[in-house]
Amino acid sequence: DANPTEQAVIQSIRLPRIFLAFIVGAGLGISGGIMQGLFRNSMADPGIIGVSSGGAAGAVLAIASGLSAVSTFFLPLFAFIGSAFSMAVVFLIASVGGRFSMATLLLGGIAVSSFLGALTTATIIFTNDLNMQRQIIFWIAGGFDTARWESVQIATPIIVAGSVITIFVARDLNLLFVSEDEARALGVRVILMRNTLLIAASLITGAAVAFSGIIAFVGLVVPHVVRLLVGADHRVLLPLSALGGGLFLLVADTAARVVLSPAELRVGVVTALIGAPFFIYLLLRSRGAFSESSGGMR
Repeated sequence: DANPTEQAVIQSIRLPRIFLAFIVGAGLGISGGIMQGLFRNSMADPGIIGVSSGGAAGAVLAIASGLSAVSTFFLPLFAFIGSAFSMAVVFLIASVGGRFSMATLLLGGIAVSSFLGALTTATIIFTNDLNMQRQIIFWIAGGFDTARWESVQIATPIIVAGSVITIFVARDLNLLFVSEDEARALGVRVILMRNTLLIAASLITGAAVAFSGIIAFVGLVVPHVVRLLVGADHRVLLPLSALGGGLFLLVADTAARVVLSPAELRVGVVTALIGAPFFIYLLLRSRGAFSESSGGMR
């Protein structure tokens, strides 16, 4: 019984937004699982090597130059290029001297993120157009209000392909998680596998950031929770992190849309409001469990 307007709203606005929110959440969730496994640190997240900051810098450039007003696809294109450029710079820094270093990768990612963040802030400050400033701030806060089927068609193949690759090599990630020396002794091509996982996670994150903006805590909290529930076997953890990330972001986007209706919150704000307190709770709980086990040992 729906009239043509209602059908258009469902088919052209609601459904692509639902699909994009789920696929972006899945990408951030599985990327977070990969990063936490590679760095052997549950505090790692997809933006740890500067991919998110690169995407933000690219998007801000597209908005500030006026190209985003020419075509809606210039913004995600520049965001993806920014993410890829940032990833390439960090990899280059980590490979200086002919020897790849994970510690240098991490520190290089922090430095590049800080530099790009400063450029983004400076662009906002020196932009005189208030409407342009508003667009930049809205994009950085993350959201799916501009989601269309074209966005889903572009983002989905990249995120799905990267996710499938990582799931197929999850066994090798298990071995890398234990020890690179043990993985090498068991026949894993450590350098190739590590680079493959890093590039796959970076491309997934870049594609997600390009169409959603920066959305915090999905890639940090979801894999952490999944690990607490099912353990550290990445053959199980990665698919469930993708599923959990997709569902979490879908719920967050729905809440952002309806809580203050007809006004709308940014999804990045909702995920931070939910994710930050929950993650603090997890940290305190883990610390308590560690203290109890240490007391028992004494």
